Amino acid sequence: MARMTAAQAAVEILKREGVTNVFGLPGAAINPFYAAMRSNGGLHHTLARHVEGASHMAEGYTRAAPGNIGVCIGTSGPAGTDMITGLYSASADSTPILCITGQAPVAKLHKEDFQAVDIASIAAPLTKMAVTVLEPAQVPGTFQKAFHLMRSGRPGPVLIDLPIDVQQAEIEFDVETYEPLPVYRPAATRAQVEKALDMMAAAERPLIVSGGGVINADAADLLVRFAEATGVPVVPTLMGWGTIPDDHRLFAGMVGLQTSHRYGNATMLESDFVLGIGNRWANRHTGGVATYTEGRTFVHVDIEPTQIGRVFAPDYGIVSDARAALELFVQVAEERAGAGQLPDRTAWARGCQERKSSLWRKTNFDDVPIKPQRVYQDMNQVFGRDVRYVSTIGLSQIQAAQLLHVYRPRQWVNAGQAGPLGWTVPAALGVATADPDATVVALSGDYDFQFMLEELAVGAQFNIPYIHVLVNNAYLGLIRQSQRAFEMDYCVQLSFDNVNAPEIGGYGVDHVKVAEGLGCKAIRVFEPDDIVPALEQAKKLLVEHRVPVVVEVILERVTNVSMGLEIDNITEFEALAESGADAPTAVYANLD
Repeated sequence: MARMTAAQAAVEILKREGVTNVFGLPGAAINPFYAAMRSNGGLHHTLARHVEGASHMAEGYTRAAPGNIGVCIGTSGPAGTDMITGLYSASADSTPILCITGQAPVAKLHKEDFQAVDIASIAAPLTKMAVTVLEPAQVPGTFQKAFHLMRSGRPGPVLIDLPIDVQQAEIEFDVETYEPLPVYRPAATRAQVEKALDMMAAAERPLIVSGGGVINADAADLLVRFAEATGVPVVPTLMGWGTIPDDHRLFAGMVGLQTSHRYGNATMLESDFVLGIGNRWANRHTGGVATYTEGRTFVHVDIEPTQIGRVFAPDYGIVSDARAALELFVQVAEERAGAGQLPDRTAWARGCQERKSSLWRKTNFDDVPIKPQRVYQDMNQVFGRDVRYVSTIGLSQIQAAQLLHVYRPRQWVNAGQAGPLGWTVPAALGVATADPDATVVALSGDYDFQFMLEELAVGAQFNIPYIHVLVNNAYLGLIRQSQRAFEMDYCVQLSFDNVNAPEIGGYGVDHVKVAEGLGCKAIRVFEPDDIVPALEQAKKLLVEHRVPVVVEVILERVTNVSMGLEIDNITEFEALAESGADAPTAVYANLD
């Protein structure tokens, strides 16, 4: 049996568990682990500028492909506390990432040693396991358990804290015979699936709500097959967007208070049965529960037992991994279809399509300053079907989800529940690292962009190219809009006269100079007719320079975006589409 340091054993386990890329920052207390990575090889390390940024890079990396687990590494003390937002975001969105921290020597943990903090206790509420390893011989088992937990049940993050003397201690470890632990995922039974399908068959206007669990389970193909077998339209959640293509005949639109379609909400309100798979009935999806549930029967399938009944009690609940459930749903549905035992849903599906063909928001504006709707229209035109979008929060994210189009799983990577400002830049770098040949397009408002823009230098240094569309209204736009209820516009303006950039006319920070100073390319757009040429130029610069390319679009200062407090009472502040010419990149722009 080989003898090696515990840190070397940990590095070897990472590789045996399928890890190839890690993100982080070295420091004194984690240097033995970095020494092990250097000596053992096999791991590509991306040096972040902020440890929180590294944690979000790990999230983006995980979210980019089935089976990926992003790894974030930092030293003791503030490096661990900097990871907390990433752990929260990952936990909230069921994203497995592994955070590894250095720590003071075991004998100093209770002595308030320099940068010694009980990071395991701090991280515990946000992880599936957070542990400080006190015995070197426990390092292999701890890492093995970490990967087992991250993959089993509802996926989520783990933090492993390694005192410096534990990392350096030598242990006996046989790398060649190491095997990952079996993954546990609950599975639906045939009886459960048959009961759910019986309930669906009794309904007249059923819907399927497809959540992020379908993407986590890599089951979008089965979801579409199930919908086609039954003829039942599908409502993806924001986290499940892409499980069915936007232009599929059974795509019914998204539902909710903000990131929703007019036709999606209208169809939900017409429905009488909902089968939710891998979703959590998030409040921005449901709005008021009474409005959402009234007159409808619900079946809820989720991998986490305590998720059933958390928001409201379904009429029937099934604890199951989405893929395991959908395999049975497809099998039973196709058997029944072959026997002529499924109801004909043609008329109901046609009604959903009619709503899709008429309930659109206008995007084709020529106003100066630019209206944001025009930006998303032109993004649809330029980027088409083969693109990965990354976004986080704010009016830009909300309106983008209303107006952009997604056609495959993992084409929309979004911090759904936590929504931490600054997430977009590092998450996009993680996605682009995982899929370097993809066209990765990030979308931010100016405040989200400014939160962690230092990470652009990571893309420049390590040639991680992606396009960042920055819509700049010099406002905390979503907060400004929410302050309307308080009749105020208070502490939300980011505008000022920049003495070094009078050409931007009071829009504050010169993002072009900042991006260029960090080693990236940048373009600024003032006129709507220049958006498409700028995006096309960005695609060329991406190939030529292999660095992030920022396209800043100067918007009108105030745009109120469609939203409300109930799905039957969404306020439309802007003009609606009256013809196909008003929304030329809408999937169903056939309003004439």
